[in-house]
Amino acid sequence: MKKIFLSLLIIPLLSFSIHKYYIALTEIEYKEDSNSVQMIMSVNIDDFEHSINKEYNIDAKLTYDDEIKNSNIYFKKYLNTHFNISINNILKEYKYIGKKYDGNILYFYLEIENISYIKNIEVKNDMLIKYFPEQQNLIKVKANDKRQTLFLTQKKPKGLLKF
Repeated sequence: MKKIFLSLLIIPLLSFSIHKYYIALTEIEYKEDSNSVQMIMSVNIDDFEHSINKEYNIDAKLTYDDEIKNSNIYFKKYLNTHFNISINNILKEYKYIGKKYDGNILYFYLEIENISYIKNIEVKNDMLIKYFPEQQNLIKVKANDKRQTLFLTQKKPKGLLKF
């Protein structure tokens, strides 16, 4: 009887799995002295790898040692498709500076030049959401001595900040 009771108690408990949290962070900072907007984006390597492999039907291994040839082409293409930024109501192209692997995190470095002032910033970020619907993209912006934050999700993939 005790075995049956324990089985009935333990089996339902085992059906609950640990939930993985999907969150990426993008830090955006307006540098008045250089008239540029500098961005650092951090994403989970495994999630990003899964997304670009599915999106482009490739078999990328995202580490310095195993990285596929021309990986930056896929990175830029994915970023340009899923991350857009408008400044003062004008869609801006950003320069892909590079990337860095650090443990389970992949950092992207981006920059927009020739920005003389910031009145507003609109960010669209639906990275990873297609394959991870629970993905949350946190955007932290520093401009004109003010800090503001956007929290973007599948239901709300873009937002506007006024400065």
